[in-house]
Amino acid sequence: MSNGTAIAAVTATLHNLLISGLHTDIDLQDATVTMLPLDRARDNSNNANQLNIFLYHVLPSGSWRNMGIPGLTRSGVGAAPVLGLNLYYLITAFGQENDAKRPFSHHLMGQAMSTLHDHPLLGADEIKAAYPKNDLWAQIERVRLTLQPFSMEEIAKLWTGFQTQYRLSVAYEAAVVLIESTRATPVPLPVLTRGPADSGVIAQASLVPPFPTIDQVTPPNNQPSAGLGDLLVFTGKNLAGTQVALQFATARLAVPITLPVDAGATDTQMTVKVPNDPANWPAGMYTVAAVVSGNGGPDRTSNEMPLAIAPRITSALPMTASRTTDGNAQLNLTCSPEVRPEQRVALLLGSREILAESFSAQTGDLTFIVAVAVPGDFWIRLRVDGVDSQLVNYATTPPTFDATQKVTIQ
Repeated sequence: MSNGTAIAAVTATLHNLLISGLHTDIDLQDATVTMLPLDRARDNSNNANQLNIFLYHVLPSGSWRNMGIPGLTRSGVGAAPVLGLNLYYLITAFGQENDAKRPFSHHLMGQAMSTLHDHPLLGADEIKAAYPKNDLWAQIERVRLTLQPFSMEEIAKLWTGFQTQYRLSVAYEAAVVLIESTRATPVPLPVLTRGPADSGVIAQASLVPPFPTIDQVTPPNNQPSAGLGDLLVFTGKNLAGTQVALQFATARLAVPITLPVDAGATDTQMTVKVPNDPANWPAGMYTVAAVVSGNGGPDRTSNEMPLAIAPRITSALPMTASRTTDGNAQLNLTCSPEVRPEQRVALLLGSREILAESFSAQTGDLTFIVAVAVPGDFWIRLRVDGVDSQLVNYATTPPTFDATQKVTIQ
């Protein structure tokens, strides 16, 4: 996912890549890279080598039309679709002294195309460093650069529209850029039973692979997500070894967290306790894989299984909030784990989704403004990166709502 800075982040990343690529050539040390409209790109007083990047066209991505972001769009919950965009750039070369002595524009174009050919995917670190306050680097898809061929007719039409003289140019597509919608959407409460007597279909694999395989991750009390301090039970096949560890990876951490399994692990089951470390275990979606060492061979890594680490509201609940004279209500909550500025944090008040007030540093204190608040009692959930705090107790039959997770607005 990304915000409105995504397009600028792609342009800035291209700018940095081309500067680095040009300056590796000793003959192009004076070259500059600009990002101007083509009718203003070349100053009459500028006789140095120059490349110009111009975003001339933006199209919607056909593969992302009416699609939500995986992980943030849950089954049965409507959400505003992501804005998927394909960006089209024109790279124009201006040679030293207008190529009077040497065809420097050709040299520039060749070096630029070589750089982009060797760098077809924009790296997360490159995007992060290129433009402030962008989160394009964290989106689920990588941004890929593709050379776009032009016919003579297309070239003529394009430069006629620019109303400037033709210069040696080449076009590239940068796809795909995903911009998340900021619209709030209704969020229904969870389903407690699936038909009479909670009937339903459970599908289970029957093939036995010869390598370590995790079939299931079970949080305590049959909850759909785990919290800090919870004991997780992993079941599968071929999980025994001299040393067995679990790797927890998430987009919010640069390096996966590795935890040794508890004593008593078998070939089909093992347990591990999630550390109660609010500062270093952000809430959200994780992938978990087992690394099995020993057995006279190299380390073997299992398949990855998804795991949701849920936030927990640590404020005293139930709580009461009073409306102000303008009809709004303010809710101040504390939570665990701590949330980070790049995470999406919202409070689900009944069926309303209310985004948290902005914060600049990692924190466990959150503020929510309920606009045009309606008096009454409401179930509440804290949602961080698409994972909700626990509202339903699945240990009972049938499941019940946790009576403490309420807010009364007066």
